[in-house]
Amino acid sequence: MESGFCSPRTDAFPAGLRVLVVDDDPTWLKILEKMLRKCSYEVTTCCLARDALNMLRERKDGFDIVISDVNMPDMDGFKLLEHVGLEMDLPVIMMSVDGETSRVMKGVQHGACDYLLKPVLMKQLKNIWQHVLRKKMNEGKDVESYESMREIQMMISRSDEFDDGHQLDGVELGATRKRKDVENGRHDDQDLVDPSTSKKSQSGLVC
Repeated sequence: MESGFCSPRTDAFPAGLRVLVVDDDPTWLKILEKMLRKCSYEVTTCCLARDALNMLRERKDGFDIVISDVNMPDMDGFKLLEHVGLEMDLPVIMMSVDGETSRVMKGVQHGACDYLLKPVLMKQLKNIWQHVLRKKMNEGKDVESYESMREIQMMISRSDEFDDGHQLDGVELGATRKRKDVENGRHDDQDLVDPSTSKKSQSGLVC
């Protein structure tokens, strides 16, 4: 399998994330495009699954993530998900008005990294960069190269600025600040109870 997942631009990440949105509903396509652009993402839209697949094949390194509706006339969204997983290995998010558990499970079993219910919230779209970072981290573990890990650290740093203090499955982006908060809390506790003062009062009681 040839991987179509290329490195997002770490100097701006997650701004500039390249998103391909696939939906046969032109109204929803426009809404999603507008919302994603507000998140500073680069958006390409497509109303047919087969056209989207051809675009992905032609532009192997052109996208970072795919968001696809489940129900489309020319090709089932799950089928598109299968092709993308086998040929490009890109993270794919499925979306639908149908939140039935069996449908969600089918999406996960086919390799979807997330399953969003319409109407999709802005917060959900803003956080899709996490799937790209997670994918890059998994690749970094396989490669175990210094450059790969350095690139991941840059991405984490940039994403920290983009969405301050957000957590991602074991990657605590606000860890440094939290450690400082804990340390400050310890100092505060020490100020409240001064050991030397405590000893003096105890010695006074003994006398």
